[in-house]
Amino acid sequence: MADIAMVYDRSETDEMGIRLVAEEMGIDLEYLPFYKVAVGIGNHGFTYRSLGRDYTKTVEGLRVVLNRTQSKNRRIFATAIFESLGKDVLNPLSVELSCQSKMRTILSFYERGIRIPETVYVPCNVQESRVRGGVLDNLGVVSDLIAKQLGVGKVVTKPDAGTHGRDVRLSEDQEELREVLTEIAPSITNPSGVVAQEYVPKWFYDLRIVVEKQKGGAGFCYPTALARGGFKDFRTNTYLGNTVFRADLPPVVQKEAVRCGEALGFGSESWIIALDAMPYIGEAGGAEETELRSSFAALEEPFKKVLDVKRNPKKKRDFVSYSMDVEDAYTKYMSTEAYGHIKGVINDTLEASKETVMFHEGNACPEFWEQTRIVGGVNIAESLLRCAQGLLDR
Repeated sequence: MADIAMVYDRSETDEMGIRLVAEEMGIDLEYLPFYKVAVGIGNHGFTYRSLGRDYTKTVEGLRVVLNRTQSKNRRIFATAIFESLGKDVLNPLSVELSCQSKMRTILSFYERGIRIPETVYVPCNVQESRVRGGVLDNLGVVSDLIAKQLGVGKVVTKPDAGTHGRDVRLSEDQEELREVLTEIAPSITNPSGVVAQEYVPKWFYDLRIVVEKQKGGAGFCYPTALARGGFKDFRTNTYLGNTVFRADLPPVVQKEAVRCGEALGFGSESWIIALDAMPYIGEAGGAEETELRSSFAALEEPFKKVLDVKRNPKKKRDFVSYSMDVEDAYTKYMSTEAYGHIKGVINDTLEASKETVMFHEGNACPEFWEQTRIVGGVNIAESLLRCAQGLLDR
């Protein structure tokens, strides 16, 4: 019976990548669904069953769980369940809870003196139902409170537990802010109130940085990161059409990233966290930006070929061939003159702004198999499995 299990909703490329790497490392890895299952807990013990299989004995024999469930709330439930059964979970519940909420992440960084964007949390909702009927309109109060702290210029509002840049909005002035606020209502990604931050002029890119800690070791930051960039949207998320590059992290940024990991890790024995960070570069422009835009235009066709491979409907049936194909497409994309030009600008500006990099989010279950692994140079599957093996050493 295996000591380590991967718990997941659906087997996507990241989960298939973990499976492949486990085979290459000679690790016996169990696989547990956590979607259409029933977890029973009572005075006579626990059960873990799907309609077609009883996993109870499998769970009893486990020692370490890799939590790859995608929903943040479902991931928290999974971690809490397995930790209550005495299992070590990557990542621990304390990390999951910190990363679930942007405000909790920001507060953890603030306590450590880590550079963060100016942030405002207004606890009341923009519109609130009265107990005896009717609606209380807090629009004016909320917008004035935000403006009092962040000014009347550019402001970014975001859901506290959102992902992939969804519902992150940029307001140019107070009038636009009020329009954006009218669309913010309590939801699963924004349970209560409004989160707003200063607009950080990062020019055209931000960073996804991976930090980890193995049992008995110190926190570690990988020296390369994934830079997500483009001029299509102020949100540089690739879901919005932007592209990706490898960035070389200055030592001072690596050191600060480790401090972020330690802040979110809460003294846990082992963790792996992807951090989102922004360099404070300013609003550029001029001839250099004109050249950059030309390079981004030249990258559209080679990056489209990457996306075409990623859309291959047969990738789950022949994952090894798919991985080779997507690596080949990314390699051709990264070998272009346009990619080299943009990567050079990123590294130069990052070195120049290394003392001003701001950290603002943590992700306890990042996607990685294509972009972070191939372009960013960090294989999180290897990190997860190494950390899991370390936790077996009792």
